[in-house]
Amino acid sequence: MSEVNDYVDGDINAVDSYQDEEVSADTAVTTLEYIAQSLCDDKDAVSVSTSARSGKVVLSLQVGGDDMGRIIGRRGRTAQAIRALVAAAGARDGVTTSVDIVD
Repeated sequence: MSEVNDYVDGDINAVDSYQDEEVSADTAVTTLEYIAQSLCDDKDAVSVSTSARSGKVVLSLQVGGDDMGRIIGRRGRTAQAIRALVAAAGARDGVTTSVDIVD
């Protein structure tokens, strides 16, 4: 009978070590800030905060009330494009990203 601590690397029952590590998404954050400031009239109201949730880096974007429509776009197309670009930038850092647009 095997012991509980006899896990082999890659074992499906082993706890992944990346969950305990801090992940850096500097490229994704910089990309999101640049895109949002380019689209908004009030550049000082743009802020990005990061958090980790279930193996992903979640980027929360806050903009001024008047600029919310510009960020979301018609039928959410601009927001969808922003999410795709930020996901590509996060992939450069080796992280999975998600963008939340906060009121």
